[in-house]
Amino acid sequence: MQTQKPFFDDIARMMSGAAGVASGMREEVEQRFRQMFESTASRMDLVSREEFEAVKAMAAKAREENEALAKRIAALEKAPKAKAATARKGAAKPGNAARSRKTPAAKAAAAKSAAAKSAAAKSAAAKSGAADEPGPKAQPGTSGTGGQG
Repeated sequence: MQTQKPFFDDIARMMSGAAGVASGMREEVEQRFRQMFESTASRMDLVSREEFEAVKAMAAKAREENEALAKRIAALEKAPKAKAATARKGAAKPGNAARSRKTPAAKAAAAKSAAAKSAAAKSAAAKSGAADEPGPKAQPGTSGTGGQG
């Protein structure tokens, strides 16, 4: 584009050159900004979208399993209560005594009580002196007549 005045031609060339330099500077600034952003992001330990989605899926699966286990625990906690109620009802029946479960402390208390009753019966029989009254059975080898056999 030739005009009649070389001054305006020089200014036009200078402006077009400046526009080229400006676009180059813009690209360089964008590239620098991108590098700085990537550097900052890498220092922040950010994860990629794929890693985030994978962890999100794992968390959802773990949450579902947790809910299922919570329901199972609730069902198991209700079951012993129902079994205990039926066991109490069943223990009242004569044939179910062997099925009832006693704790070791309850078994020890029952044995102690039985031993106390047996000792009381022996002492009562010894005080009364009556051999005809029902009492504890005689030991083998003794006849109850003072050792004259």
